[in-house]
Amino acid sequence: MTDPQPRARPGLPFLLSARGVQCDPPGDWRTWLFMGGRGSGKTRAGAEWVRRLALFGGARRIALVGPTFSDVREVMIEGVSGLRAIVRPGELPPYYQASRHRLVWPNGAAAYAFSAEDPDGLRGPQFDAAWCDEAAAWRNGRDVWDMLQMTLRLGTNPRAMVTTTPKPVQLIRQLVKDPSVAITRSSTRANAQHLSPAFLSHVERTYANTKLGRQELDGELLDAPQNVLWTRALIDRVTMGAVPGPLSDVIIAVDPPAGTGLKADACGIVAVGLRRMPGAPDTACVLDDATVRGLPPHEWASRVVSAASRTGASRIIAEANQGGEMIRSILYNAGCRHPVTLHHARLSKHARAMPVGALYEQGRVFHIGGFPDLEEEMMAFGTAAMKGSPDRVDALVWAVTALLLDDQGEPSIRRL
Repeated sequence: MTDPQPRARPGLPFLLSARGVQCDPPGDWRTWLFMGGRGSGKTRAGAEWVRRLALFGGARRIALVGPTFSDVREVMIEGVSGLRAIVRPGELPPYYQASRHRLVWPNGAAAYAFSAEDPDGLRGPQFDAAWCDEAAAWRNGRDVWDMLQMTLRLGTNPRAMVTTTPKPVQLIRQLVKDPSVAITRSSTRANAQHLSPAFLSHVERTYANTKLGRQELDGELLDAPQNVLWTRALIDRVTMGAVPGPLSDVIIAVDPPAGTGLKADACGIVAVGLRRMPGAPDTACVLDDATVRGLPPHEWASRVVSAASRTGASRIIAEANQGGEMIRSILYNAGCRHPVTLHHARLSKHARAMPVGALYEQGRVFHIGGFPDLEEEMMAFGTAAMKGSPDRVDALVWAVTALLLDDQGEPSIRRL
């Protein structure tokens, strides 16, 4: 157990081949909180803990709680590290009764699935133990946890295990401060022997030294609001007085408004340049924020054309969710002679912005001079202070994405 990354030893019990953090912590704990990065072995540890209780620990009734019923079945039960996947050779697997949301082992022990979307679903039943997965993503975290505690009343020592990638939500903060909770932690890299080298290389290269990487890869519970991507300190750190050398390309990104008038959304217009240095990662330089509000289409299109001419842009990219091909026509009718590429947003604004926020933390995006309105919107983005649509941020995200992340357009985030 002292080996932080022992070799997998097929045929041996899990406890003899697992990493120490995946095994029951010592002490008289009521709750075991396993916080880890993506792919750090949390699910396998939770499934093995439940299996031992069901087959050898005398537990007859176990609760399985996930963000949704689908998560419980697809990850905790049927997943590659789930309860049905860890059956030993010659061992009969537990049977899942979908109509009753129940998993039954040959010895009669049963695990019951519950969705964190419905706290009242935990009223009435009682259990010897509970496995709670991705509790930081529970929609009604505190309510579900409180209801679950009332159900842990069977046997001599009912316990719960919580496996989650940490987020600074109320429930996780509460568990971390509770002295009756035993805590183990693991990073993604600690479980490298079970992960694709290409995956590990990609996520470490993309998110190393970023807030998202510390949370999602290192399993670190951060002490900042979870949706904040930019702070004043971060923006000040990347602000420069002049462009540090020649630029390889400049593009204008446009987030067109859906209507006109002072009450309509603004037309986000942001110019960003690309700087390439031999032997170093590409960087982006924000050159101009020409965002306007309340103008009719032909006038905001003229502002786009002027910004492109002023900054020496080679092309224009525009979000086409509002207007489609009409956006291209509006720009051409306003005298645009630049190539225009249209992109359709599929992910949420925050999901699209997260990889760009990570690039700022890595020091790969710079502001050339100050952009007060853009920067105020960046700091408010993802918080209660954000009023209306973040049109400047949307344009910024499209531009940086096109230059540094994906020539095909929108950044992609998949569940790992």
